[in-house]
Amino acid sequence: MSEKKEAKTASAEKKTEVKQSVSAEGGEKYEPRLKNIYRERVAPELFKEFGYKSVMQIPKLEKIIVSMGVGEALQNKKLLDAAVADLSLITGQKAVKTKARKSIANFKIRTGQEIGVKVTLRGAMMYEFFDRLVNIALSRVKDFRGVNQNAFDGHGNYSLGITEQIIFPEIDFDKIERIAGLNIVIVTTARTDAEAKVFLAKFGMPFRK
Repeated sequence: MSEKKEAKTASAEKKTEVKQSVSAEGGEKYEPRLKNIYRERVAPELFKEFGYKSVMQIPKLEKIIVSMGVGEALQNKKLLDAAVADLSLITGQKAVKTKARKSIANFKIRTGQEIGVKVTLRGAMMYEFFDRLVNIALSRVKDFRGVNQNAFDGHGNYSLGITEQIIFPEIDFDKIERIAGLNIVIVTTARTDAEAKVFLAKFGMPFRK
């Protein structure tokens, strides 16, 4: 066998190894569309592009945290329940109420008061939410020109602020208590922000140019 053919065969074998390794990770019977794209295209491309020595070095989604601050809940508890309902609809997972970690006199907030809601997504729910976010919700933002490409934290994680929950089609505008924003933190296993940016871009994250 010629050296060229041997190199081509080795490359094909390495690509298959990457796919099999990624496929073996979750063990879920149902596979979200984006997870299939990750295994079939994104992971092999990242492996080759960054010259990783092991498939364990390939960046992947670890979890997505979606939260809403509801400071007005101090005067109106109904708003907190509405936020729980909205976030549960948006993510497909039951939201939990979050409490203030410390007192802030200027805002009349005391430690332990419920002032927000949060959902932590993993596995299939995480992939499904990310799919809806980048392919449906963000395109519904008025005058959308892309997301900030500098919102990484230095450790490969990305934060995104949404000003209106109504960009998600699961929300019925006529039934909401108020227009509210939410924060999204996408946690990856990438070692650097540069790797995380390339990784998320391949997943369809529409970074502003």
